[in-house]
Amino acid sequence: MLKTGEKVVAIIIARGGSKSIPRKNVLPVGGKPLVAWPVDLAKSVDRVDRVIITTDDDEIMEIARQHGAEALFKRPAELADDETPTLPVLRHCLKYLAEAENYKADVVLLLYPTTPFLKKERVEEALDLFERQKCNSVISVVKDWGRFWKLFEDDRKYKPLHPEQRVNRQYYNPLFREDGAVYFSRYEVLMNMNKLVDENNVEFLTMAEGENIDIDDPKDLAKANKIAVNK
Repeated sequence: MLKTGEKVVAIIIARGGSKSIPRKNVLPVGGKPLVAWPVDLAKSVDRVDRVIITTDDDEIMEIARQHGAEALFKRPAELADDETPTLPVLRHCLKYLAEAENYKADVVLLLYPTTPFLKKERVEEALDLFERQKCNSVISVVKDWGRFWKLFEDDRKYKPLHPEQRVNRQYYNPLFREDGAVYFSRYEVLMNMNKLVDENNVEFLTMAEGENIDIDDPKDLAKANKIAVNK
């Protein structure tokens, strides 16, 4: 619970299927199933009141329960395919809590199993930012000082996107890239505004380049296991 008395629920999204790595979310990283990493993280944060898994898979539900998460329902198949966006999955979970328990969280923390090395300190830092700035959303980003080009489909040519004119690097204004590790939003953003993030009232938690790993393919999984050995 926040200092304001607002309730925080962590929702972990984990499907049973995966095209890039079959059964990815139950595979071990550092001797622990991938889905267990965000559960353990969320359970370690005192200001998080509840930790809930939303999944379509019995094995994932059981692993999550063993590590202390609530597995209250099995996600319907229409919300568990490769094309399903995140927002309707979160909304389904929040609607379930409201209808089954008359429970409404004030703030939602979204966590993915594919970012297993997110640190507790970073989540605490995001919560501090949330409380201090009284914003509607907090997302983790990486500051990028590169020059960006874009392929324009109409003429199939690459053109500079940012900055448009070439200047020395010290004069670049950086861009900020979402890294997928932390997403906090108020209930009203998800349910009333029907958005994952309120872009008009958001704060950035800036992370270091390479701090976060996002497991998407077998090479990422192998890299994660190497990192886990040294933790």
